[in-house]
Amino acid sequence: MKIHIYKFQGAGNDFVCIDNRKGDIHLTTKQINHLCDRRFGIGSDGMMLIGSSRKYDFSMRYFNADGKEGSMCGNGGRCISAFANYLGVEKLEFEAIDGYHNAKILSRKDNVWKVRLKMSDVDSCPKFGRKSYFLNTGSPHYVEFVKDVDNYPVDTKGKYWRYYFEGGTNVNFVEVCPDTLKIRTYERGVEAETYACGTGATASAIAAYVSGVKPHAAKGDRFTYKLNARGGKLEVSAEYKKEDKSFREVYLTGPATLVFECDIEI
Repeated sequence: MKIHIYKFQGAGNDFVCIDNRKGDIHLTTKQINHLCDRRFGIGSDGMMLIGSSRKYDFSMRYFNADGKEGSMCGNGGRCISAFANYLGVEKLEFEAIDGYHNAKILSRKDNVWKVRLKMSDVDSCPKFGRKSYFLNTGSPHYVEFVKDVDNYPVDTKGKYWRYYFEGGTNVNFVEVCPDTLKIRTYERGVEAETYACGTGATASAIAAYVSGVKPHAAKGDRFTYKLNARGGKLEVSAEYKKEDKSFREVYLTGPATLVFECDIEI
């Protein structure tokens, strides 16, 4: 079977993307894993299908590199919004595994989009350890604040925490710097460190706010943090609700780049 694929990346988090609005593409776990393989396939952290939707403009299905369907992916959400825009979709309201999302194209230059994506509300950000938190931003995330994250043993520590929680989790290590939050993420499903993670950046920004780290911008109960992932820069903003300690109107902003498109036999 020959299919047309597109490869997008958002801050180094890369994805094989397929237009399945006709609903005629059905791939097995093995085929998805093959497409994501960096030696024998296209190579990516995951795969996404843009599909039709009865309620919204399109739907998003995300699969991890192991071929299994995953939870929400923030960088993937930005990339699939840029993908939809590339395909001619004007309004960017869509449904994903965690519910409704909408996106806005802030700018586009050639094959690089800057996308602002509305994320899921976050009901709580409970403290787990002295310098760590565990929360869900569409995907579960363990966030730990560390010193000198560039030299932190992300692989070994990431593997430990990834399996510590029931069902598994994504793992983020964050260093607080004067002008940014420097973040490294170990992702489940990829089972390795990735260059960026959108839901992880969102979780880290919210954990930073709860821990008392001064936001890079704030107005009333609304705050914004700048984050520096290994693959690029991201920005997270949200509104804190004091009455129930929740976070509403959560947005993730960052780049989405079309790398190439091609036909592949699978």
